[in-house]
Amino acid sequence: MTADPNRRLWNEAIELMAPEEMRALQLERLKVQCVYNYQNSSFYCGQFEAAGMVPADVRSFEDFTALPLMTKDDLRRGQEESIEQFGNPYDILACAPRADIVRINSTSGTTGMPTLWTLTAHDVDVVSEMHARKYWRAGIRPGDIVIQAVSLSMFTGGLPLSQGIQNLGAACVPVGIEGGTKRVLQFIELTKSTVIVATPSFGQYLIEECPKHTGRPANTLGLKWFMCAGEPGGGDPQMRRLLADGFSAKVYDHTGGGHAFHGISIDEPPECYSGMTFVSADHCLLELVEPSTKQPIALADGAEGEMIWTFLDWRGGPLMRFAVGDVASIATGPSPDGLPGLRFKIIGRADDMLIVKGINIYPTAIQGAIMGHRPHVTGTFRIVLNRPGPKVAPPLRIRIERGDHLTEADTPDIEARLRTQFREDLRINPAFEWVPAGSIERAAHKTQLIEIESEESSS
Repeated sequence: MTADPNRRLWNEAIELMAPEEMRALQLERLKVQCVYNYQNSSFYCGQFEAAGMVPADVRSFEDFTALPLMTKDDLRRGQEESIEQFGNPYDILACAPRADIVRINSTSGTTGMPTLWTLTAHDVDVVSEMHARKYWRAGIRPGDIVIQAVSLSMFTGGLPLSQGIQNLGAACVPVGIEGGTKRVLQFIELTKSTVIVATPSFGQYLIEECPKHTGRPANTLGLKWFMCAGEPGGGDPQMRRLLADGFSAKVYDHTGGGHAFHGISIDEPPECYSGMTFVSADHCLLELVEPSTKQPIALADGAEGEMIWTFLDWRGGPLMRFAVGDVASIATGPSPDGLPGLRFKIIGRADDMLIVKGINIYPTAIQGAIMGHRPHVTGTFRIVLNRPGPKVAPPLRIRIERGDHLTEADTPDIEARLRTQFREDLRINPAFEWVPAGSIERAAHKTQLIEIESEESSS
């Protein structure tokens, strides 16, 4: 696409579409996708049979909700069954012929065998289009140079992100985080980059490490944009302020790697966060369900629930009523930037939610509370559990780093302030375990905020 750099949106015909027109397009594509999935995948055929339906029965969005949800366990089982039956991981879940598959991404595989995602050339083009829509909204244009400082190894935000940046016409520097902090900083300086894409926690780490490797602070590197990706934090006002000040850059939160669900926050001060605008409604149907009962929740203003994705006009391995695990709140009112589109805030992971004396707590809420007490704390912490949640015997243990200049003598005063905030805002009274600055391991990849520590090791 040849793009006028002064144009506000990458694809105005789609991104300015009225809500009722978008819903009509979604329903039209949904009906076609149901037929395609049913005819080309034994798994999806089974999903229709389980509901006593055929694709022709899907005449409305309400009809569609009668189909079963799809989970990550379903993906893993389908892949394993395909290997057992056909000697390959594709034939049960993939809808496109093998000859049409041009890219395979995967999950991290940290809990077992990696789960594969298959894409055709058409799907790759869809993903590249969505990345272009996001970065164009942020103001990135041809001539900008983007440091890609997320994992490049099979990660859905690796190669797909590189291709999307190039599709926009900007230059991509796929240095990744595999080479380490020093190499990322070296390439920022060498290439005169204007944009960096990284996890918020890695951004915080770069700010801490930059003077050691370059002899100057990170806000002199010349970066104009920090694009948060891969983990929570990009929507937290304290983290946004830290990154904005640390790099002298605009901070954006965005989501969407090598799949069809994509969103990006708007241009606003770090202290404000209106959520991310859903920019891929023409290729992904979004639903909400109640996390425990999985009952549908209407996409009304202020609604909260677990996100469910269905890919539209997708050919490789389309997801259909896929339970993502992310809990989000929805805003349908006018956006502060004046642009149309549903907005969402990711509250936390359904499988990360902890229950302390009947109170539901997400790690991201704890992160936000702690970040507000910088520089007395570094902002780095871990929730320490004796066994996996969600139920936690009180008190909730939080290991937290002191700020560089916080002495042990000063710690009780800061802890008292923290404790007051936790009681008033989160309604819990945790047990804080203070450790020196820098003693908790930093992660260049997605940071795991919960650690499982056996009772023996904690005694």
